[in-house]
Amino acid sequence: MINVRGLAALAIAPLLEDKGSLKQTLTESLLRCDDKDRGLLRQLCYGTARNYPKLQLIADTLLERPIRKSDTHIRALLLVGLYQLLEMRIPAHAAISETVEATHQLEAARASGLLNAILRRFSREKDQIIESLYDEQVFLFNHPNWFIEKLKHNWPEFWQEILIQNNSQAPMTIRVNQLHVSRETYLSRLESAGISAVPCAYSTQGITLNSAVDVHELPGFAEGDVSVQDEAAQLSSSLLAAQEGDKILDACAAPGGKLCHLLESSPNISVDALEISPKRADRINENIERLKLNARIIIADATSTEWWDQKEYDKILVDAPCSATGVIRRNPDIKILRKAEEIHQLSSLQLKILNNLWRMLKRGGTLVYATCSIFPQENERLIERFIKENSDAIHIPIDASWGLERPFGKQLFPQPNGHDGFFYATLKKATDPI
Repeated sequence: MINVRGLAALAIAPLLEDKGSLKQTLTESLLRCDDKDRGLLRQLCYGTARNYPKLQLIADTLLERPIRKSDTHIRALLLVGLYQLLEMRIPAHAAISETVEATHQLEAARASGLLNAILRRFSREKDQIIESLYDEQVFLFNHPNWFIEKLKHNWPEFWQEILIQNNSQAPMTIRVNQLHVSRETYLSRLESAGISAVPCAYSTQGITLNSAVDVHELPGFAEGDVSVQDEAAQLSSSLLAAQEGDKILDACAAPGGKLCHLLESSPNISVDALEISPKRADRINENIERLKLNARIIIADATSTEWWDQKEYDKILVDAPCSATGVIRRNPDIKILRKAEEIHQLSSLQLKILNNLWRMLKRGGTLVYATCSIFPQENERLIERFIKENSDAIHIPIDASWGLERPFGKQLFPQPNGHDGFFYATLKKATDPI
């Protein structure tokens, strides 16, 4: 039986090899975990990922020579141990002994002495070690150096605020299904259930809970009265402004939150949901079935036309694959997994998707481009380039009180107890060929 520290290391280790995501690896560890320890396992995994940059810096300071990259379980276990001593209230002796014990359970007993010595030294000298690292911006802001420098360059007025929010816990936000119930009525139901909540500032169906709860505690969740969705993601439906009879494409649609919101807001429309991953398409199915909605799901590549029946769409939502740098507080493993060179690779893919889907839009039709990124290379600069290369693409400024107005589109940054980081741009296809 592997203890909870060992299971946390098993979840973190693949991330150090750029494999998978924390949601995937944690799911596997949870299956091997006692029910009573599952909360601790989640805390160890998410906390270690969220604090990875500073934990790695501490490890580098304490180690005489780096642990071999091939010994990922040992590296992960050391980070889990350091996280407990740095951020948790677990007694140091318990954190150290349980972490060292996990080396035996993971068949890495040869590292038990090393981990014991490193963790004990950090426990003794924590204040001095932390003080020695305060001048390191990676330690101070708890992000990779490339990320901090890029943010400084792109957002000189906002970079520190963004980093602070990335290190915080995101609120739990839900979307009321207006086909079933009004937001006002649902707020009353939450109050009756003893769940404290407030209406979102910008989404008319959004509610933010003052404390997160299990989804099954939400009144009517199983019946489709409500879904979990960040407020920023809820803004896409109003931008599309679907009309009765519209034929709409939701590209890169998984897990289906924006799709379902669109169908709840405009029931008399026809929607194709395009998703390249069959496994992720299953998530779309799960959501539309719970909410009793209808959409045609197409498993295909958004850069291809092989799936297209040559019938043009009135409106297209491009929820582009991106760096996800606006949702780090929900997915802290991004601090481990994301690399600087990937931003350029992603922007190339985004442009390819845009160019491919643009031909499928009717003249006079609307395309909404969305990412959960905060980097202009994936957002406003990409839209600017697309418009320059497509003479029939017309940028439509977004008339809304939310977000930072940019030359192309609007940028949202993560907010305290509010929405995540997001970008939206609206384009119209010229009625006549240009």
